[in-house]
Formats: sequence, C-alpha cells, structure tokens
Amino acid sequence: MRRVFTWLLVGLAAIVVLAIAAIVLLPRLVDTSRVQALIASSASQALGRSVKFQSLSLSVVPYPVVRLHALEIAEDPAFGAGPFLKLDTADLRLKLWPLLRGHVEFATLVLKEPTIALIRAPDGRWNFTSLGTARETAGVPRAPRAGSGTPAAPATLVSRVVIDKGLVTYEARGPRGGRARHRLENVGLTLSTSPGALSFAGAVRVMPGDLAVKISDGAMGLSGARAVADASLRARIVLDGKDVRPLIASALGPEPAIAGGLTGRLDVGGTVGRPRATGEVELQGPTVTRTNPECPEPRRRTLPLSSVKANVTWDDGRLLVQPLTTGIGSGGITAKLVATPTPPMPAEMSDLEIKGIPLERVLVDFLCQGYAVSGPLDLTGRFTLTGSDPLHTLAGAGQLRVGAGKVVGASALALLGGVVRVGGALSSVLSLDVPTSMFSSSLDFESIVGTYQVRNGVVTTRDLLYTSRAMKVKVTGDYALATGQVNADVVVDDGRRQLQARVTGPAASPAIRVAPATILRPLESEQVERGLKDLLKKFR
Repeated sequence: MRRVFTWLLVGLAAIVVLAIAAIVLLPRLVDTSRVQALIASSASQALGRSVKFQSLSLSVVPYPVVRLHALEIAEDPAFGAGPFLKLDTADLRLKLWPLLRGHVEFATLVLKEPTIALIRAPDGRWNFTSLGTARETAGVPRAPRAGSGTPAAPATLVSRVVIDKGLVTYEARGPRGGRARHRLENVGLTLSTSPGALSFAGAVRVMPGDLAVKISDGAMGLSGARAVADASLRARIVLDGKDVRPLIASALGPEPAIAGGLTGRLDVGGTVGRPRATGEVELQGPTVTRTNPECPEPRRRTLPLSSVKANVTWDDGRLLVQPLTTGIGSGGITAKLVATPTPPMPAEMSDLEIKGIPLERVLVDFLCQGYAVSGPLDLTGRFTLTGSDPLHTLAGAGQLRVGAGKVVGASALALLGGVVRVGGALSSVLSLDVPTSMFSSSLDFESIVGTYQVRNGVVTTRDLLYTSRAMKVKVTGDYALATGQVNADVVVDDGRRQLQARVTGPAASPAIRVAPATILRPLESEQVERGLKDLLKKFR
C-alpha cells in the first residue's frame, strides 16, 4: 500500500513539473510570429477566404492556448464587403505532449461568441458555398517551413471546432429586392473532423420567436467535394417553440397574428449547398388574431383552430407541405401547400378541401362581415398568392356549397331583404314597414351553391344560387377582396315573377338599380331605388 501511495505522489509531482515546465518554456517553444503566419495561411488556404486577426497571445492555465484577437473571415465578394465571420477572441488549444517535444500541434479551435452572416441570393446560392475552394489569397503569407520548433501546416489545422454562444444572422434576398431576416442566438455547435468527414451536433435558438432547434447525428462527407457546398449532409433536427407569433410576424407582418406552440422532427440530407429536409411538424393550440375597425367592441378578434399537422419537405429553397390538416369547430380543412419563404413569398395551395366549417364563427364572430351567412361550408379549390400582399395577388378557382342556414350580416340583410320585398311588398318597402314574419322567412335558406374564379384578388361568380322555400336568388358578378367593391347582377325569383337589379360600389353601401322592365313601371322603379337606399341605411 505504501508503495502504491509513493507512485501516486511521484506521478502527481511529474504532472506538476510538466505544468511548470510548460509555463516556463511555452514562450520559448512557440515562435509567435511563425505560428501567426501558420494559422493565417493554413486557414486562408483551407477556406479559400482571407483570414486575419489583429494579435496573438499565449496562455497556459488551465491548458496551453494560442489566443487570437479580433479574428475575421472575409465574405464572398459577390455577397458584399462585410466579414463572413468575426469575433473578439478565438482559442487554439495546443496538444501538450507534442509541445513538450518542441512541436506545435493544435487540438481544438474554440470560437467565443462569434457573429456569422448567412446570406441566400435570389437564385438560391448561399454565401458559404465558395468556402473550401482552394485559391491563393492575396496578402496572406505562405506557411513557414519546418524547423525552429514550428512545423509546416498540417492537412487539417485542428481536429475539433467548438462554437460557443454564437450569433448567426440569416438573410434571404428576394428577386425584387425584398429581404427576410432572422437570427440564430446562443448557437452552440461542436464539429469534429476525421479523414474525409466532419461530424457535428449542438443547439440554437431562432429569433424572433424563441424557437429551440437541437441538432444531432450530424455529418458532412468531404471526400471528393470540391468545396464545402458540395459536401454530402446528414442530420436530425428537433424543433420546440412555445409560441411562433414573433417568428411569423417577422415574415408576414404583425397582423393577422398567428400564434401557437410548434414541435417537429426533421431528417436532413442532400448537400450543404442544397440541403433537403423531410419530417413532421405540428402547431398546437393555433389561433389567428386581427383587429377590425368594422367590428363592434372588442374590435380585436381571435379565431381558434384545431391543431395544424403537416408532413413537410424542404428542398432547394422551397417548402412543400403535404398534407396540411387543421379545422375550425367541428369542420375540417386539408390542403397541399408549396411556398418559397423569400420575399415576395409566393405560395400555391392545391387540393384544398373544406368540410363542414361553421361560417358564423368565421364571418360573424371573427371577420364581422356585413354579408355574413351562417351554415356549414363545403369548399374545394386551388389558389396562388404572395405572402407579402395576399389580397391583391390571390388567384384560383373552385366551387362551394353552404348548407341550411341564415343570412345574418347586416349589409346582406339590407340588400337581400330589400330586393326580395320589392316585388311582393312594394308598399311596405317604400314605407319602411316590413312585416316581421316575411323578414325572417326570406332570410332562412336551404343552400347556397356555385363556382368561383379569383384573379388579382377579385372574386368572380357566374352561377351563385341562393335557394330558400320562398325564393331563389341568382348572383353574377365580381367582388374585390381588398377594397370591398362589388359589381353584380341579382335575379330574384319567387315563383310568380322575377326581379332583376344591378348592385355596384362599396359593399358596405352599394348603389342599387332595379331593371324597370322586369316588374315595375319607370316611375315605380325610381321609388323602389330610393326605398332600397333608405332601407340599407336602416340596417347599417
């Protein structure tokens, strides 16, 4: 036992002696000017970019380190003049045993709180795709020859790179000058090199939005790759965010505000320059909130949705969601979505199927539409739009059916009720004395069916048919989503006669012109038009 204890003391003494020797001999063993040239030239040649730092210092405690101050890696000139990477300090940890033998070998590079700028051009190219392209870098000295305690540059400068509390800025440039910007904060990554490969793992937070991203089982295949962008890529990504509202607001604006907790898992493949990811994402407890001055208090309304579930694929800068499922109340929504997240954020929605959505929750409680109806909505269609201006760019076509319900919007009550009563109760309309029984009867309907086309945000229908026990109403015309302008012909048929009217102007207060030849003489037609306008004012 005493012998073992003696050997332990000897071992500890040897370690202390070696540590003291390293402290005393480090400045002698490391030729700082040669090491500085070695680092700058080796890194520049490996990255194909100019690498520079203002100064270099040595430290032994707690381990031998060459510390680089004010380090910068140049940007690809095609993306701007600012640095690709910059930081105040970077530590190059030295291997102890080679150092004691008079050789300088690096083990780990620690980048402390670096700022890295990632930029994606409109054509899909990234600013890091030129990294690793071998070329002579002007102004950078060649690596020194072996001797004087400093070896020639090794094939790999370090075997391990650690990014500690990094900040990554992400900028996606659109074809028309638009830009989407995000930040990745508190980036912690560990990259380990091996012959022909690089493995990595870590975690980041996407801001705004505080979306936690964990990366595991990451690997880059470098064999045969002419540049970093050509390297094969593999990784597993897990997403976890409490509320996506800030993240979506940064891309689409503050309203409508989309909120909810995000979870997901993605498998990444492809290459570094053209990554591909597939997996499943779920938005839990989603809500859509908007402020509408047309609503009575509260003017800020929220529409709750069912959980949004999606199978997603990211490929070459495009997002494919198939299928996307959600719902409102007891109704369901399914669709296929293809979108590009760079401005103007074009998107295409196909195979859209809405089944049994309660319209009153959407049109009355949330949108406060003057032309709202209640009843279950079934709708199919296909749309294209841009996220930056959906109301003016929406285009598509489809068909709809609303089951048994009521006309409940004030503007619709005024317009439909007034036009309907012209034929059967002209005297009541002109005196603004409408019988309650007739009023309620005419607003109940059995169905509303029709097809539609949308172009540049203007909805057109040629066959919209409202059917109730008392009458049928056919509508042919246009409605502009952004401005609320309406231009439509309305034909009312109560089984005994028809009434034709033209409705134009803003939907909230349209102008109504009755076709005199249908049921009325010219003098009566003028009276009806005045009566309808007065009736509309009554229901505003």
